[in-house]
Amino acid sequence: MDATTLWLIVGVILLLVVGFVGFLAVGRRRALRTGEQPPGVEAPPRGWEAPAKDAGDEPSATQVDIAAAPPEVELEEVELVPEAPALDRPEAPESRLVRLRRRLAGSNSPLSRGLLLLITRDRIDEDTWEEFEATLITSDLGVAPTTELVDSLRNKLRVEGVSAPGEARAILRAELIKLVDPTMDRSINADRTDQPAVVMVVGVNGTGKTTTVGKLARVLVAEDKDVLLGAADTFRAAAADQLETWGSRVGVPTVRGAEGADPASVAFEAVKAGIELEVDVVLIDTAGRLHTKVGLMDELGKVKRVIERQAPVGEVLLVLDATTGQNGLTQARIFAEVVDVTGIVLTKLDGSAKGGIVVQVQRELGVPVKLVGLGEGADDLAPFDAEVFVDALLEQAA
Repeated sequence: MDATTLWLIVGVILLLVVGFVGFLAVGRRRALRTGEQPPGVEAPPRGWEAPAKDAGDEPSATQVDIAAAPPEVELEEVELVPEAPALDRPEAPESRLVRLRRRLAGSNSPLSRGLLLLITRDRIDEDTWEEFEATLITSDLGVAPTTELVDSLRNKLRVEGVSAPGEARAILRAELIKLVDPTMDRSINADRTDQPAVVMVVGVNGTGKTTTVGKLARVLVAEDKDVLLGAADTFRAAAADQLETWGSRVGVPTVRGAEGADPASVAFEAVKAGIELEVDVVLIDTAGRLHTKVGLMDELGKVKRVIERQAPVGEVLLVLDATTGQNGLTQARIFAEVVDVTGIVLTKLDGSAKGGIVVQVQRELGVPVKLVGLGEGADDLAPFDAEVFVDALLEQAA
C-alpha cells in the first residue's frame, strides 16, 4: 500500500471520529434542554437518588444557568392586633331627666288620680276633700304627709278664695314641691379627693341592685369619671359576671373574687385597686340580703368597716323597689341602722308604683331619693328632681 492510500484511510477515520464526538455533544445539549437521557450515558437504576451535597458545595455553572431557583424573599412579620370592641356611649344626665318626666307622665298612678280629683272639680266640697285624702293615703304617701298636705291646701284655698281649677293647680304644685323637699342634696358623692370616692350599694334580694350598680357606672362615665367596680356579691353565681358585663360595655374594670369568697375581702381589694389606679370612683356591689337576717346584716356592716381601713365610704345607696310600699320602708329602717344610708335609689318607679313612697321614705330616713329607675333600658336610671317629679304627676292629672 502506497503512502497516499494510507493517508486517505487515516483521514476517513479521523472524520468518522470527529463526527461521532459531535453527535454525542449535540445529544447531551438536547438532553439537558428536554430532560432526556443523553446518548452514550447509562441511565441510573430505578430508585437511585443523588447523594446529598455538603453545605459548602458550590453548584456548577451549568446548574446555575439552567435550574437556578429564584432567591427567597424575606417577608416582614406583621403582628395582627384584634380591633378593640366599640364602647357604649351612655346617655347624658340632662336627657335622662327629660325621659324621667315623660315616663312618669305616661303612667297612671293612684297619686295622680288623687290630684285629678282636686283640680278638675268645679266645686271643691267636704266630700271632695275626704275622697282626696283617702286616695293620697292609698298612694303610699303616708298618713302624716297626707294630713299635712290636705290641711295646707284647704287653708290656702279657703283663705284666698280659690275655686277655679287652674288656680288650684298652681297652689297644689307649690305644696307638692314643698312636700317632696327640693332643698335636699341629691347629688352623688362621687368626687375624688386624695383618694377615690367609694360608693356602696345595698338592698334586699330582687330590687335590681346589681343592675343599678351597672347603670350607675354608666351615669358616672357620662360625667367623664374614671370608675372601677367591686363585685362583692359573692353568693349569687352570676352576680360578678353580670357586673363585669355592665362594666365592659363602657370600658370600666371589675375586681372580683372566687364564688363564695369573703365579700369584705373582695371589697377591700377593689378599693385597693382603685387607689393604685387612681380612679375617681369605686362602686361596690354587695349581696342582696333579707333585712330580717341578723347575721347577714352584721356582715354588711363588716364590709363597710373593712373598706374604711383604706378609704372612707362617702356614699351608701339603698336600692328599694318602689312597688313594695310599707315593706320597703321597714327594710329601709333596718339597713339605715346597720350601714348609715346616705341616699335612696327607687327602682320600678314607673308603671305600678304609687309614687307617694318618695315622700314617705325621705320622711322616714331623713335622707333624699337620689336616683330613680324607670325601666329595663341601660340608661333608664335618672337623677331624681323634685320639680320634674311633681310636674310629671300633674301632667298625668291634666
